[in-house]
Amino acid sequence: MTESKEKVRYRIASIGGCFGTALLLSACAAGPDYHAPQPAALGVPDAYYGAGAGQPVSDANLAQWWTRLNDPTLSALIDRAITGNLDIVQAQARLRQARESLIQANSTFLPQLSGAATGGRNYSSQDAGGRLDSNGNPIGGGGSNWSSSYNARVNASWQIDLFGELARGSEAARADLAASGYDLANVRMTIISELVTNYVQARLAQEQLRIARETQKVQEDNYRIAGWRLQAGLVSSLDEQQARAQLAQTNATIPQLEASLRGSLNRIAVLTGQAPGEATRTLETPAPIPSASTQIATGIPADTLRQRPDVRSAERALAAATARIGVAQAQLYPALGISGNIGTTSNAFRDLFSLITGGIFGNVQQLIFDGGRLRSQVRSQRAAADAAFATYKQSVLTALEDVENAVAQLSSARARKAEFAIALDASNNAAILARSQYQAGLIDFQTLLTSESTLLNARNSLASAQSDEVLAIAQLYNALGGGWQNMETQAR
Repeated sequence: MTESKEKVRYRIASIGGCFGTALLLSACAAGPDYHAPQPAALGVPDAYYGAGAGQPVSDANLAQWWTRLNDPTLSALIDRAITGNLDIVQAQARLRQARESLIQANSTFLPQLSGAATGGRNYSSQDAGGRLDSNGNPIGGGGSNWSSSYNARVNASWQIDLFGELARGSEAARADLAASGYDLANVRMTIISELVTNYVQARLAQEQLRIARETQKVQEDNYRIAGWRLQAGLVSSLDEQQARAQLAQTNATIPQLEASLRGSLNRIAVLTGQAPGEATRTLETPAPIPSASTQIATGIPADTLRQRPDVRSAERALAAATARIGVAQAQLYPALGISGNIGTTSNAFRDLFSLITGGIFGNVQQLIFDGGRLRSQVRSQRAAADAAFATYKQSVLTALEDVENAVAQLSSARARKAEFAIALDASNNAAILARSQYQAGLIDFQTLLTSESTLLNARNSLASAQSDEVLAIAQLYNALGGGWQNMETQAR
């Protein structure tokens, strides 16, 4: 017997009321609500010790800080690395995975529907039991029959999020997605910093090779002069052997510098997603070490919490761990589910939808005893949140340490560069005087050897200080969190 329309409306209204009540109850999510720790709780000072009262640094200056080195070749390499580096490609894939995890978490809020349909032919055999009528035929219609059967069914189920288990799970998935985006940004920052380091090291090796080859020519002249003076009987063979040893030592440095150059070029190729060798042939042409800007703003330590993607990733990991406390805690409470089905069955396909049946059910499930497993999971998640907080605080302190170290390195490199420039000028003047005095027979070769060695050391030291300055600038910008501000940190 079919139900009246009034009864159907009443049942729909009752079901709607149950759903509404469940939704109101689900607003009370289990577990603690997350609040980002304040800088004071993380031990963040008001200003950097080495930099003093820093000027604010803008995202625009941080986004492409390497352009301030005024080296188009370096900028082109970084552009290629951003698009072709395989570490970045892997981080992008992990970001897409996190995005799909969020979609999966959000799907649990919706009803789950499944359907099935079957159709076929059934065979049955009937036995008359050996009884015959007056004509000798089986009584009761013995023999075999074929019949058809068709049915279709749709099942639905919906878990009511009474105590916020699903909401906390979605909250954790959103935090994981944000953390993956910041992890991608951190990988990009690291690749840019490493590329700049190898590029500067390659240019330094080229500069040191130039210095070594120029020194090699001067020492070859000294060796010839010592030989002439020996033949003239003006000096002993000691001068000639000292000149020979000095030249051999300089010659020995050249293969080492060439190997260092090749190693840097090979690393640059891999960082840009290319095979070593032909990809960096154009970089084999010597070029000067990039110039450095004179002033860099550091801002204040609190800015580091916003600028550093590794710090922001750690903060999001803390948020996810906090949300998972609620997921574990909600499992201690009753679970409410609603399920329903609708279906039809017929012996003829044309009559399949003539009679439709269905039902809707509610169920409540409460764990009575599990040996303390669920409560242990809550305590475990609280411990995980405590560990995540410690990791977050550690990342903040490490970031501040990186900035302080980079400021100190930059200050040291600039001071050394200024002094080595003076040393180079004095050493060059001394070497010119020593060379002319040796040719005139006024000094011995040992004095000339000392002045030439001092000049070589001064030239190499100045070149190293110039590269150290650029590397310290790269270290400082990396410590401040530069290089990712204009990138997309969300999965597409």
